[in-house]
Amino acid sequence: MVRKFFVGGNWKMNGGKALNNEIIQTLVNGPLDDGTEVVVSVPSIYLSEVRRQLPEKIGVSAQNAYKVSKGAFTGEISPAMLKDIGINWVLLGHSERRNVFGETDELIADKVGHALDEGLKVIACIGELLDEREAGKTTDVVFRQTKAIAAKVKDWNQVVLAYEPVWAIGTGKTASPAQAQEVHLQLREWLKTNVSPAVAESTRIIYGGSVTGGNAKELAQEKDVDGFLVGGASLKPEFVQIVNAKV
Repeated sequence: MVRKFFVGGNWKMNGGKALNNEIIQTLVNGPLDDGTEVVVSVPSIYLSEVRRQLPEKIGVSAQNAYKVSKGAFTGEISPAMLKDIGINWVLLGHSERRNVFGETDELIADKVGHALDEGLKVIACIGELLDEREAGKTTDVVFRQTKAIAAKVKDWNQVVLAYEPVWAIGTGKTASPAQAQEVHLQLREWLKTNVSPAVAESTRIIYGGSVTGGNAKELAQEKDVDGFLVGGASLKPEFVQIVNAKV
């Protein structure tokens, strides 16, 4: 089967009314390849505004959500709240949530399960640190993270798996196309063995880690790279080039 190319733009803790309007205008002007699914992940305070201004064909995602629908959890937002304002996606397990805010595999898996149960689609992130890669532990780490998430997933059609080598995020270092392909293929084999061949074939595995307009086309040629999760470049006009990497 053909997996539809997917490009997510993670704005992280960036943006403001003026910059948001610039990014929105860039996306509206495009042109964006109709063969690519595009979703932008926006700071929670701007979600309603961005959703209202973007055309429906561009998805809008939260950058985080908690594992329950409501309660005494100051500062958190829930999938139910996101659905209430018309948001259908959430980004979970990003390396910054894991390594800056200390979120565990278990917590991320619980968040993924709850978000899916509430009807959101999930971009679920996994990836190894530099010392883990240098120690030859890449597959140990990403398989462990994926196993935790997989235990909570009932419908893989609602999940995009994002492989983000932490050493390549915001550093200017990018995994080579061959390095990215190697891990993506290993992840697909893990899904085949531990979930099902059908899920392995249909699940989109996207790459994140210093993706730019300059390297996106080469990365996109790899058989098991089904798109990108883009950080800094999603705030710039070059994001359009990345969306169109398969053209």
